[in-house]
Amino acid sequence: MKYFLKKRHILAGQLFGKVWLSIDQNKTASALSAHPTMQPLSRHVAVIGAGAAGLVAARELRREGHTVVVFERGDQIGGTWVYTPEVESDPIGLHPNRNIVHSSMYQSLRTNLPREIMGFRDYPFAAKEQDEDGDPRRFPGHREVLKYLNGFAKDFGICEIVRFESEVVFVGLVEGGKWKVKSKRKRGDDMEEVYDAVVVCNGHFTEPRVAQIPGISSWKGKQVHSHNYRTPEPFRDQVVILIGSSASAIDISRDIAGVAKEVHIASRSVATETMEKKPGYDNMWLHSMIKSVHEDGSVVFPDGSVVLADIILHCTGYKYHFPFLETNGIVTVDDNRVGPLYKHIFPPALAPSLSFVGIPFKVVPFAMYEFQSKWIAGILSNRIALPSKEEMMEDVQIFCSLQEASGIPKRFTHMIGDYQFEYDDWLASHCGCPVSEEWRQQMWLATFKNARLRGPLYQEEWDDHHLILQAQEDFRKYTFNGVRMITDTSDRLPR
Repeated sequence: MKYFLKKRHILAGQLFGKVWLSIDQNKTASALSAHPTMQPLSRHVAVIGAGAAGLVAARELRREGHTVVVFERGDQIGGTWVYTPEVESDPIGLHPNRNIVHSSMYQSLRTNLPREIMGFRDYPFAAKEQDEDGDPRRFPGHREVLKYLNGFAKDFGICEIVRFESEVVFVGLVEGGKWKVKSKRKRGDDMEEVYDAVVVCNGHFTEPRVAQIPGISSWKGKQVHSHNYRTPEPFRDQVVILIGSSASAIDISRDIAGVAKEVHIASRSVATETMEKKPGYDNMWLHSMIKSVHEDGSVVFPDGSVVLADIILHCTGYKYHFPFLETNGIVTVDDNRVGPLYKHIFPPALAPSLSFVGIPFKVVPFAMYEFQSKWIAGILSNRIALPSKEEMMEDVQIFCSLQEASGIPKRFTHMIGDYQFEYDDWLASHCGCPVSEEWRQQMWLATFKNARLRGPLYQEEWDDHHLILQAQEDFRKYTFNGVRMITDTSDRLPR
């Protein structure tokens, strides 16, 4: 994982996470364990989305005894990991009637996490023996991730409960605290059904955010959001301004540098007067954020430098977006804060019948989805009890107040990277399942450090061989359909 926020935000996030978790640990145990007189429940649950979050949510809900229907607007499972060369009609994604393409996957994408920590806890994302079509690299391409998710769905029987090509267009409360779910089907009649609970797993890499730049309304050049980036070829011989400094921005800037005339990276995370050539490139420069753009195509930076550009490429992230959800104003999205959410999952006033999986970002995603799903499933069955609505709301208010006092912008409400393992372990402890293995956290830290040290080579060279061996020792416990996961890859490890 990579972080390119200003240092004060990183430090504030670390402090905030420690303070928030220490406060939360003082809550009474009675509020977080089931009452002995509560009877187990089996609920009818709608899961929206069949990406990684929706798949593991469905598995955990079924394990807990619930009946589940998964709604998927596409024709296959995988969510954002389904690569398509198709792009949207509006290249920056602002037109309300654009043809929406769910995935933001680009052709060259490889994971920025090692596969040992990418997978679900009891279903390792390990290369399989005698798999000629697999990608055995430690940081594999997106096709290998999709293959892994397909294997997971098959081995746990999830595909049989997925309604493909069924887009959820409305979710709203009805009498008795249940939820009406309307779905539009590509084949067959549209449907309207009632569920006891809804788990929202629709992802947050589809609705683009774009940079607000003085003068952009009169700029005559082309604008594209990374959501619609697939290959570098459209940028051949162009002068490109790329805005952003996240993992995708770094990948894409390297991708297009091989064909573009010039690549100029504009970042809010560098000093105001920055203008420097990127090491290892003759045609790539790093700048501070754009000051203004002009009708003649010129882009002006704070240090006074001017670039005559052909394309502005927004690698500026995404908005949380739930166009189908009607909660009468209870759940809102304000500057990318979804709220109010208790532990990033439950709206207090609507808990436990409405929940969200996968809201936090800058995390090791699949394991977090699994912990969140276990907690939701246990709460819906009455095995685990939530605090009162008043206590949950108080917790949310403390959470937001601490963020504000720590100087964390509202748009980073759900960025929990610096305390993600504490968050995961909190969920695990309240689900009654083991916390994260120590090697997982150490491997995440080692990968982060290695990316800073080696730059683009971090996916090929590393020094955490002892952690790989610990992971392999854990993986020996798991076998599916007679296929043993590779546990000795020492012959493939870099020296």
